[in-house]
Amino acid sequence: MLFEPPQRLVRALGEAYPEVAADWLGQLPGLTEEAVSRGKLAVERVQNPGGRSSLVVLVRQQDGAPAALKIAPEAAGPAAERAALAHWAGWGAVQLLDGDAASGELLLERLHSEVSLRSLPEAKALLEAAGIVRRLWIEPPPEHPFETVAERTARQAVAMRAADPAQAPLVEAALAARDELTASADELLLLHGNFRQGKVLAGDRAPWLAVGPEPLVGERAYDLARLVRDRVEDLVATAAGASAARRRVNKLADSLDVDRARLHGWTLFRAVESGVRARAAGRHQDAELLLEFAGWL
Repeated sequence: MLFEPPQRLVRALGEAYPEVAADWLGQLPGLTEEAVSRGKLAVERVQNPGGRSSLVVLVRQQDGAPAALKIAPEAAGPAAERAALAHWAGWGAVQLLDGDAASGELLLERLHSEVSLRSLPEAKALLEAAGIVRRLWIEPPPEHPFETVAERTARQAVAMRAADPAQAPLVEAALAARDELTASADELLLLHGNFRQGKVLAGDRAPWLAVGPEPLVGERAYDLARLVRDRVEDLVATAAGASAARRRVNKLADSLDVDRARLHGWTLFRAVESGVRARAAGRHQDAELLLEFAGWL
């Protein structure tokens, strides 16, 4: 079978990992064939549009049970994802079934990829999301391989300082918030790292399960910040978007016993960082939405 990567994967890898994307994509058909053969899997189809950092192939195991084979380049952190999924052991997250860590492959429980929390009305989606993310916030394993919030955001801050001077006021505010937050952080929990409604899919073992972590350790407010701006295009399209965004910060903070000021600060930082990154990649519409949202905060 020809394992052709979906165009979304090609574009996203080229943006996120330009130094290695072309070489890895060239090796991808062979890597996938090896993984399928090693696991004695029966291939159904490549999931399209699939993920932004990995090829996802729907397969059957030897006993006929459905599964999803995920293959990602080393730069995308499959080893860290594997470690996090193993530690969660299916509690709030997709179940890790098998896979070869050295080859960047994960064999996962099959979920219903076409049904995420974004299919629900907003209020219901946020309620379900809060319940799922609460389960993921647990103590990391001893000798864990995960970077910290301070380490990840320090790397991001370097790129932010090179942003267009027109964005300087927002960037400076975001960086100041980041410095204050990292200096006063006192939680060290395992975090999803990229938690939002689209990362929670319908399942058979449980109604909703998280997928696609970019795990790290740190405080809950950092993890919750990405969820705050979900459906940002809807917020921006309404006259009351700014007040609605601020209410969402307070509502999510209160529902999960997170400090409002800390969630506000991390929401600002993560929105500005994403907006700067989107503009640098030429995704100007996304950048405008994110930076407008950040300006409301």
